[in-house]
Amino acid sequence: MNIVIGNIIALIASLLMVYTGVLKNKKRIICLQTIQIGFFVISNLFLKGFSGAIVNAVSMFRNILSYKGLLKLKEKIIITVITIILVLLFNNYGVIGLLPLISMISYIWLMNINDIKKFKILIIFTMLLWLIYDFFIKSYTSTIFDFFTIIANLITLFKLKK
Repeated sequence: MNIVIGNIIALIASLLMVYTGVLKNKKRIICLQTIQIGFFVISNLFLKGFSGAIVNAVSMFRNILSYKGLLKLKEKIIITVITIILVLLFNNYGVIGLLPLISMISYIWLMNINDIKKFKILIIFTMLLWLIYDFFIKSYTSTIFDFFTIIANLITLFKLKK
């Protein structure tokens, strides 16, 4: 039953993620993403994906700092260290449980890439890590949305190369 509930909550989170794609106001996007990530935290907890829940919870905090313009180098370092410690303490999926951590660290430190092609590659890489993790924790709705996010970014990347 937890798998069904976790996937329903993940579906809601994924639909909110898609909706942020049509928004044009950065502050609204960050607010909605924070809510969406909250749903992913709950979904991950239902599916016993503790490292994913931790990474998502920290991402909510990161978004709040970003929304307030307070995400500077010191905060990135603190967030990274806290997340590493928490994931290492509560990871219940071995190497697979480290994938959300690797994704978050990659994203937080490279998200200010100005080259759109490199940024798309970063998105593809981080989403691939989440796709693998989501599949292993049985978050099938998230896996489907991760897959289509990767495809959409690959298509855009190939269009940019032409």
